[in-house]
Amino acid sequence: MNVGLIDVDGHNFPNLALMKISAWHKSMGNNVEWCNTLKNYDKVYKSKVFTFTLDHNQIIQADEIIKGGTGYSIKSKIPDEIEYMYPDYSIYNCNVAYGYLTRGCPRNCNFCIVGEKEGLKSYKVADIEQFWNGQKEIKLLDPNLLACKEHLNLLDQLIKTNAYIDFTQGLDCRLLNSKNIEKILQCKIKMLHFAWDKQQDEEIIIKKLEMFNKYSKLSNRNKRVYVLVNFDTTFEYDMYRVETLKKLDYDPYIMIYNKENADIKYKRLQRYVNSKFVFYSETKSFLEYTKISNIKNKAMINQISMI
Repeated sequence: MNVGLIDVDGHNFPNLALMKISAWHKSMGNNVEWCNTLKNYDKVYKSKVFTFTLDHNQIIQADEIIKGGTGYSIKSKIPDEIEYMYPDYSIYNCNVAYGYLTRGCPRNCNFCIVGEKEGLKSYKVADIEQFWNGQKEIKLLDPNLLACKEHLNLLDQLIKTNAYIDFTQGLDCRLLNSKNIEKILQCKIKMLHFAWDKQQDEEIIIKKLEMFNKYSKLSNRNKRVYVLVNFDTTFEYDMYRVETLKKLDYDPYIMIYNKENADIKYKRLQRYVNSKFVFYSETKSFLEYTKISNIKNKAMINQISMI
């Protein structure tokens, strides 16, 4: 059987489902490759993670086309026999391990689909060997690892790998305590991600971030906090969170909800905060940055109008 794969979102971030699908078909003796629209296939898999990604609309020559991923349907899942395959990293020429140790999250945030898709409980789905085999870096995709009752054991597994760990979706700082902080700091950390999304969580988030600082010697370059904007907070409160995190020695990182339709001020705030050279410059406040941006935009408009 000849099998074709299409990563609809592009190849900037490896698609875990496609890597597992590839591994399963190769274990069955099938030929697997990225789909070439000039060739015929017995089966083609199209995977799309993000709803805002435009679909792949080229003509595909295949007896069967299977669409999957949250970008197509929140109920989309791969069969268990494929889900538990060790990923075929070779299709992305990837030397980093990607995977989930847990699924689900009890928070049920309005801006997040995890609760509806995976359930309102964090539960263990794998041990580290299911997707790691000696790679020097591991990127975890877990939505809320610390909410899982077995998270201390899972952190021990990560420690034993001696690989650099990137908790890509963030750790729930509201669940930090002395025991799990100790485990987290025994991991080799490139970057820690936390999040401050809701105004009503301000008190506990500041308390827990201050607590983490008492145990940790990590600099702000290794402690990043996602800041959700354009959802249910005011722009003034967004600025307050950014400045507060900076004072607490954490690196804020702006995430824009519904970015395609967001006001320009949120996009400017994102460029300002996420451009670290600008953000940590002592000579440029956000107001100064905005004024400079306005001047540059007006100059560009004037040049275009003169053409």
